[in-house]
Amino acid sequence: MKRAARFKTGSVVFDKRRKTWYFLWWQDGKRRSKLIGTLREFPSKSSAQRTAQAFQTSLESPNTITEVETIKALVARYKSERLPSRKSTARVYRSWLDNYVVPKWGETPVAAVHPREIELWLKHLTLSQKSKSHVRNMFHLLLEFAMWCGVIELARNPIDLVVVKGASKRVRSPRSLTVEQFRKLCEHLKEPFKTMALVSVCFGLRISECLALQWSDVDWLNATLRIERGIVERNVDDVKTENSRRPFKIAPELLQTLKGWRLSAPFSADGDWIFASPLKAGRLPYSYTGVWRELKRAAKEAKVGDLGTHAFRHTYRSWLDAVGTSVAVQQKLMRHSDIRTTMNIYGDVVTDEMALANDKVAELALKQVN
Repeated sequence: MKRAARFKTGSVVFDKRRKTWYFLWWQDGKRRSKLIGTLREFPSKSSAQRTAQAFQTSLESPNTITEVETIKALVARYKSERLPSRKSTARVYRSWLDNYVVPKWGETPVAAVHPREIELWLKHLTLSQKSKSHVRNMFHLLLEFAMWCGVIELARNPIDLVVVKGASKRVRSPRSLTVEQFRKLCEHLKEPFKTMALVSVCFGLRISECLALQWSDVDWLNATLRIERGIVERNVDDVKTENSRRPFKIAPELLQTLKGWRLSAPFSADGDWIFASPLKAGRLPYSYTGVWRELKRAAKEAKVGDLGTHAFRHTYRSWLDAVGTSVAVQQKLMRHSDIRTTMNIYGDVVTDEMALANDKVAELALKQVN
């Protein structure tokens, strides 16, 4: 190795054979090392030294690096104190932390996190740009938590400087169905999956919301449907956002379809799931996997191309466009908290317009199916 660039505590050294920079220090009578980066990443000693300053600051503080100051320990603390209560969101957060953040950065002191290192690491991850953005945002939340609980000083979050280019661009265009394609698909769907598809496409429901519907959510007298909950991996949870909790006006044709399904459904009490699984004796609705498999089979037989459960929500959005629905009404019907999620245009709506738009979409879905 080259001669070390000495700090008051710790040293920066260059390994000629591996062409990498290391930060070396002594702790509890043992020699410790931390990889700074390659010669390509840090072409000069001064650039490597600047990155190593964070390590030096941590070591020169009165308290040596403790377990709670490592990323791994911070993640454990975050899971116990700040993990979202919504089960599906918590599951995704754990996935990013356990599969990407901890394996790479677990032993790194929190104070030593450097935006350049994070950005270079993200650039070489074998993930889509959107997924890289999610990992980056997870790291941002983690360091915000570190400042909140006093592990590091209050300052600008270093992850603010990390850029993931192209994160907003879709790798694949969202799939939506034409009216004719939807008709063909319904011809090959068995019950209750046919009714499930009609309900999803007429209201733009997420599959977690559709599966979590109960008969008590239907107000037969006033012809409305309430979205009260979601279900993910057999865990009943709250809806995704407060904007998702919204009653819908049910078109007359769809109301008749729901009445017909209730008459033939094996589980039809008010407290039963609308799409209760007979395999679970009605205790749970059909699983996402079961719906996905049936949808794949029907799509293949109908020759409408590859299809996922979220296609019904995209279809609902495109049909709202087709019947001339204003963007502001679309935002309310899609239950987006921010209109930019819908189309980046602003406006205002009234309830009558929403009911009329939903009736038009239901007419498209039902006129050729029944």
